[in-house]
Amino acid sequence: MRTVIFDLDGTLADTSRDLIAAANHCFRHIGHGDVLDPEGDAATAFRGGRAMLRLGFERVWPEFTDADIDAHYPRLLSAYEEDIDRHTRFYPGAEAAVAALRDSGYALGICTNKPERLADLLMARLGARDLFASLIGADTLPHRKPHPAPYRAAVERAGGEIGRSVLIGDTVTDRDTARAAGVPLVLVTFGPAGPGAEALEPDAMLGDFDDLGAVVARLIG
Repeated sequence: MRTVIFDLDGTLADTSRDLIAAANHCFRHIGHGDVLDPEGDAATAFRGGRAMLRLGFERVWPEFTDADIDAHYPRLLSAYEEDIDRHTRFYPGAEAAVAALRDSGYALGICTNKPERLADLLMARLGARDLFASLIGADTLPHRKPHPAPYRAAVERAGGEIGRSVLIGDTVTDRDTARAAGVPLVLVTFGPAGPGAEALEPDAMLGDFDDLGAVVARLIG
């Protein structure tokens, strides 16, 4: 079965403001106020919670260690879960394009480095969990992207075949995942990398979800 696997943050939905808000909750807790900027630091938000904490600590507490990041990470996750969909929205046309693929007979799944429970919660809150037959998060398996195992699991649990699958993503992590799995890669240009994603040499670029069906058909039929 032809299968399309999507990254989540920065690919299907713009989650950056809610992620930044969760990180800033941690910094306010230790008396530093809102250290991260929702717009200027959006690209870091898509790299995950620890990346946001690291950037913030570099600005206000240069003596921090990895142990400090580990200590504050649970607080960040808790704050994020509490307000996970306050600002998050699908990119324009994403839901309709995904539904059209499903209705055309493609198997669909999500492979993300967001913790599985939070990814599942977010998709449910956005009303789109039922569009995807599989959802693999950072902690679903012993490995996370760019290791190929999560991608393969997402395909297999969706009922698809690796040899007729494609990954839709937005970052170098997705590029490396696709290469490790030996599958085509589509990178979106509305994510954090913007048009600069072309430098990662994907098999195709996607600037508008209205073009998703045609791009996928060209790559896997």
